Amino acid sequence: MTKHFFGDTAALLGRSLRHITRSLDTIITTTIMPIAFMLLFVYVFGGAINSGSDSYVNYLLPGILIITIASGISYTAFRLFTDMQGGIFERFQSMPIARSSVLWAHVLTSLIANVISLVVVVLVALLMGFRSAAGVPAWLAVAGILILFTLALTWIAVIPGLTAKSVDGASAFSYPLIFLPFLSSAFVPTDTMPGPLRAFAEHQPVTSIVNTIRDLYTQQPVSTDIWIALAWCVGILIVAYFFAMNTYRRKIS
Repeated sequence: MTKHFFGDTAALLGRSLRHITRSLDTIITTTIMPIAFMLLFVYVFGGAINSGSDSYVNYLLPGILIITIASGISYTAFRLFTDMQGGIFERFQSMPIARSSVLWAHVLTSLIANVISLVVVVLVALLMGFRSAAGVPAWLAVAGILILFTLALTWIAVIPGLTAKSVDGASAFSYPLIFLPFLSSAFVPTDTMPGPLRAFAEHQPVTSIVNTIRDLYTQQPVSTDIWIALAWCVGILIVAYFFAMNTYRRKIS
């Protein structure tokens, strides 16, 4: 059964990846907005923002990476919605394949596409002056956190992808996720915010994730934020996976 699942997932993953290679604009589109934000904040607002860092692009990058992921997962919901409306899921259910492999193929496609987008954003940040002396272990830790966060958000994206009534509804859920980094430590230190906003910013998941990534690549001592970040990512992943699979079972039953 396990071998059957992995083989089916690999075959369906190949199908999804071929769709992306035929429409590279999906990856390009998901990187344009984060890069535009990065250019805007570094070259327009950067001089007026006191981040306490020698390089504002170094301070800003973790938040831009989070926005990149939030932007990218909207296409997961879109692709799922398209398959649901096109009857592809019904065709797959009539074949002798592992049922969950259909969803996992979309999730892994999202992960691969988002990793590509993240690499592009980091390369642009390097051109803008981003520098880090962090070693391989630190960057592996950064990659691990970003991958875990991508998986968590992708499983959230599965739910509207299966239940939305329109294309706009399938992708609109990502807008609050894109906005969330603006209410965190991604762009300015939280201690510059007014009381209620500061309280929210310091206790939402993006702040702990951003702070952890920033500490890792700037070679600063990693605080307890790393455990809070991991707890948020794992918690969101488990809950989102549970609800997504339940929604999927109801749809195909």
